[in-house]
Amino acid sequence: MRLTNGFDASASALTAQRLRMDVISSNIANAETTRAQFVNGRYEPYKRKMVVLEPTSQSFANILSGKLDGKGSSPGVKASRIIEDQTPSKLVYNPSHPDADENGYVKMPNVDVLKEMVDMISASRSYEANVTALNATKGMFMKALEIGK
Repeated sequence: MRLTNGFDASASALTAQRLRMDVISSNIANAETTRAQFVNGRYEPYKRKMVVLEPTSQSFANILSGKLDGKGSSPGVKASRIIEDQTPSKLVYNPSHPDADENGYVKMPNVDVLKEMVDMISASRSYEANVTALNATKGMFMKALEIGK
C-alpha cells in the first residue's frame, strides 16, 4: 500500500465534486433557456444534465489481488459520464412568448432550481469533507516526520 493513497482518494473526489458543481451551475444558468437545440426544424428547451460517478476500482477481488501483488490501482472516484435527465419539459401557458405553440404553451427546461440548489449544497459539503480528509492526511505525514527529530 502506498503512502499517498489518502491523497489520491481525496484528489479524485475533489475533481469529481468540482465537475458536479460545474454541471449544476450550468443547469441553473439555463433554467429558462427555451432554445438550447434545433431538432427537426424546431427549437428544444435545455435538458438538465447530471454527473454519473463510479469508483475507480471495479470490485473488491480486483482491489485485493492488486494490493497483494503490489500493483493496485489508486482508490477513489471518477466521473464516468454526464447524462441528460429524461424528465419531460414543463409546459407553461404564456401566449406572448416567442416560442409559444399554437395553443399558447411554451416548453420550458426540466430544471428545478430548488433541486439544483440541494445538489449544489451536497456537492459543496462533499468537497469540504474531502478537503478536511486531505488536510488530516497531510497532518499525519507532518507528525510522522516530527518523530524522527
